[in-house]
Amino acid sequence: MRFNIVIGGKAGQGPNVVTEVVSQGLISSGYHAFYSREYESLIRGGHNYNLLTFSLLPVRSNQSKIDILVCLDDNTEKVHKSNLKKGAIILKYKEPKENMHYAGALYKLLGLDFRLLENQLRKLKNFDENIREARKGFNDETRNLGIEKPQNSNTGFKLLNGNHGISEGAVKSGLQYYYSYPMTPATPVMMMLGEMTLEKDAKHKVIELESEIAVMIATLGSSLMGARAMCGTSGGGFDLMTEGLSMAGQAEIPAVIYLSSRPGPSTGLATYSSQADLDLALYSGHGEFNRVVIAPGDPLESVELTNQGFYFSQKFRAPVILLGDKNLAESKSVVEMKPKILEIQNSITNLERFNSYEHNEEGIAIEDAETTKKNFERRMKIGKEIAKEAQKFEMFKIHGNKNSKNLIIGWGSTKGAILDAIHEGNMDTKFLQILYLEPFSEKIAGELKKADKVLIVENNAIAQLAKLIAMKTGFIIEDKNKILRYDGRGFFSDELAEEIKKRIK
Repeated sequence: MRFNIVIGGKAGQGPNVVTEVVSQGLISSGYHAFYSREYESLIRGGHNYNLLTFSLLPVRSNQSKIDILVCLDDNTEKVHKSNLKKGAIILKYKEPKENMHYAGALYKLLGLDFRLLENQLRKLKNFDENIREARKGFNDETRNLGIEKPQNSNTGFKLLNGNHGISEGAVKSGLQYYYSYPMTPATPVMMMLGEMTLEKDAKHKVIELESEIAVMIATLGSSLMGARAMCGTSGGGFDLMTEGLSMAGQAEIPAVIYLSSRPGPSTGLATYSSQADLDLALYSGHGEFNRVVIAPGDPLESVELTNQGFYFSQKFRAPVILLGDKNLAESKSVVEMKPKILEIQNSITNLERFNSYEHNEEGIAIEDAETTKKNFERRMKIGKEIAKEAQKFEMFKIHGNKNSKNLIIGWGSTKGAILDAIHEGNMDTKFLQILYLEPFSEKIAGELKKADKVLIVENNAIAQLAKLIAMKTGFIIEDKNKILRYDGRGFFSDELAEEIKKRIK
């Protein structure tokens, strides 16, 4: 059983808060839930909507067809009517209602205990007004859909998104300074870490600067003084950071950079999602220098890989890029397990001289050929050490039928839709999820050789991961086996299942 709800309206009408209080009620009742957000680059007006999918079993993505459509305005029905299932419910009223009225009605329809909603509303402002509207909605709604109930509650589960995971992973890694200039979809990390500075045991500061150039240089400045520093941005901001990225490579300064992608080029679609910044993460910056690029696929991996990012950055004094996107950053899902956290030792413990020029061991600029050649060879040796160290970690994961001759490859936020598609389609296939994009595991070539059919799923137009695989392994994935989406939206598991079936045949 998978049930899909779309909650839509204008910016400012509050579809987010309705989705959140309903999701929390579902989880408290024992269901698994996943929800994503789609919104225009507007403060008021336009059309924003959330897609909430819940089930008795783990759910990691949305489906395309709708069981309940919640219309906070008239336009919502027009936009989504074609995606309604047969017998779907359209929840709308002739007269405008407050958003909590809809929340109360949803609790009745789904058979949820109203006390759970009351508990959620106590965490928000304007409790008296909200509870009054919610109770009206609950009492006015006479239908109960009789959805199958879970046998156990999920009291230990958390509903988190990738940005929560990045923030938690940074703090658990001993973060001291986080620098940022606001840019969707990385901005919430700045906000979350800022809120966390108010906690009693907080040991970090959050500083907003005037530009991404300043953000990158401040991160390097804090790091070279021995502090654990991190910064975050999206693709357009990362463009401005690349000169500083090269400096980190030359001067060998630890730096952790969160690159949360959205569609480009240029401003592109400012509030939507894309995986088109993989090449940017891998190849940006001038000259040849060491870097680590890692891509979590869910909130739990976001915690763990952020922690691993700090580990590699400090151990090898190299820049580490945490690569995500808006789907990972803002989509919320149930987290059941506790993350594994590494202890980290600082690599810079004394005052040193750092130089963006080629330099000798004392940090003094040089121009002779012999020292330059030795420096490059030393840095290349460190690159080999990074690759060797990475083998101690889970550089990729194998999901599904590990003995299958059908292989699906993906990375980042496509993980959830691929896993759900395999499960929904009851398909004989395995899924190779790549976590470390640089360094790239040599073992992946062996997995490719074992497969008769290889498919790849990416949220970009030119299959950037497929290019990387070809470069690293020599294995060419045919165009007919590339499942690509590049309209700024993520994959729906039901539509993806159909595409996978077509190509496996």
